[in-house]
Amino acid sequence: MNLDHFYAAILAGGRGTRLWPQSRERHPKQFADILGSGRTMIQATADRLRGLAEGDHLYVITGRQYADLTAAQLSQTPTENILVEPDGRNTAPAIGLACIHLRRRDPNAIVAIFPADHVITDEAAFRQAVGRAIEAANAGYLVTLGIQPTEPHTGYGYIKRGDPIPELGQEGSPVYAMAEFLEKPDRARAKAFLDDGSYYWNGGIFISRVDRMLSEIERQMPDVFTCLEAIDAGLDSADPEDALREAWADMPAESIDYGVMEGAKNAAVAPMDAGWNDVGSWDALTSILDTNDDGNLIIRTDIISIDSNDNIVYGKEKFIALVGVDNLIVVDAGDALLIGRRDEIQKVKRVVDTLRNDKRSDLI
Repeated sequence: MNLDHFYAAILAGGRGTRLWPQSRERHPKQFADILGSGRTMIQATADRLRGLAEGDHLYVITGRQYADLTAAQLSQTPTENILVEPDGRNTAPAIGLACIHLRRRDPNAIVAIFPADHVITDEAAFRQAVGRAIEAANAGYLVTLGIQPTEPHTGYGYIKRGDPIPELGQEGSPVYAMAEFLEKPDRARAKAFLDDGSYYWNGGIFISRVDRMLSEIERQMPDVFTCLEAIDAGLDSADPEDALREAWADMPAESIDYGVMEGAKNAAVAPMDAGWNDVGSWDALTSILDTNDDGNLIIRTDIISIDSNDNIVYGKEKFIALVGVDNLIVVDAGDALLIGRRDEIQKVKRVVDTLRNDKRSDLI
């Protein structure tokens, strides 16, 4: 596989409020060691791209407040490859920003877009899926990696596959035409998708020739494309940052899912079964990490557990003792402590909203 024209762009602008209090606005989950592995999530994302896209072939799109964090954690990435958005406008403008920079550098560039905060446990399967997607992108397809679903999840969008593309993939590992890009379903519909077997989760990973992605943005999102062209022209001006800010002020906020993928022409899906997880909540960690004999998941802490089962405990500084408690999530972030029932932990977003309303910026 020739990777001379292959580049990766990591999206690193999210806030990760569902993993509060370890994930904060000033230091969100992608810059934290959520799994206790010794590597932050963005570092782990870059690590799994070694041999595919690294060094000056790796780009990051992030917010101004996270540029220094990105540079510190990805020290091998050139600072000029850290593309800074003036403010968040969702994924379509972020991906478009990466594409106009890559178009200048390499007219034949292929770019793969990866969120910074995903976990993948089978890196060999991941690399194989990316390889098939690069092959399809080189043939002119707009490609998404379809995550093999393991449950009727209602929090993800879905991708329905069509027929295999004969000239792509290999025996046992086909690439399919994309039949439909679907919004998050209710549980009954999600179960029907799972039973059908021809649907995949949308993990937000896209691979395309840069010119192909920009042509789809131009066709389907002309207002976004106009702003991108203004940014591109501004790169030759005396003050590119000022030109970026001026054009960005008119940039619509739109996701690549709705803005491009739902109506994309010549789109394909490369299936991936690689132990993927977007770590959308504390409870999701039990599908990634091993629990002990009592069903407790202990991360980065010193603990004694007595007659306590099926808890998730994430520590930072304190010694923690559990006595006679079940199905709790306990997160010690040093200056804040979260304790909640596992089946109610999605309400942590209400904690963040309350803190914001109370102007507790020190805690969010």
